[in-house]
Amino acid sequence: MENNNKKSRRDFIRSGTRLSILLTLGAVGGIAAKHLTAEKYVWQIDPFKCTQCGRCATSCVMTPSAVKCIHAFNLCGYCDLCGGYLKPDANKRSTAAEDQLCPTAAIARKFIEEPYFEYVINEDLCIGCAKCVKGCTSFGNGSLHLQIIHKRCLNCNECSIARLCPSQAISRVKASKAYNVKGSFTKDSKV
Repeated sequence: MENNNKKSRRDFIRSGTRLSILLTLGAVGGIAAKHLTAEKYVWQIDPFKCTQCGRCATSCVMTPSAVKCIHAFNLCGYCDLCGGYLKPDANKRSTAAEDQLCPTAAIARKFIEEPYFEYVINEDLCIGCAKCVKGCTSFGNGSLHLQIIHKRCLNCNECSIARLCPSQAISRVKASKAYNVKGSFTKDSKV
């Protein structure tokens, strides 16, 4: 009778194999579930810390940079003499290329009504140099600011711009909390 209660070597190996397969499947399922529920992190510029140093245009691994100018329309004064659009030493309010601050003509000026103009950023032309942001902050209300465009960003583990940012304005944040924008909204923002 004692022989009936003992498992054969073959039965023992089968049960051990089944148990190890079940444990492996459980572990793989747990890892997959954790990966699906894990929050994604992205890089973001804090516009209140940014010093408009110009490194976003030259330090990004993307060419052109994944950093673009964002316009908080609700903060804009729609001025005829926009500090982010015209050079500060411009002799007159001429919109000629030599009087514009943006080196790539990424800012379009559209007449609304006297004396108001709307300034729209062409994301494809913007290189993230921050010249318009610096001008807007120095001579205006700061409605122009830089932000990393996530659909363009590679989301590198160590952002080359963040590593070189002198004001430490770039950090990783949860994707659900991304886009720290001055004001409450941006008009037509393609972030």
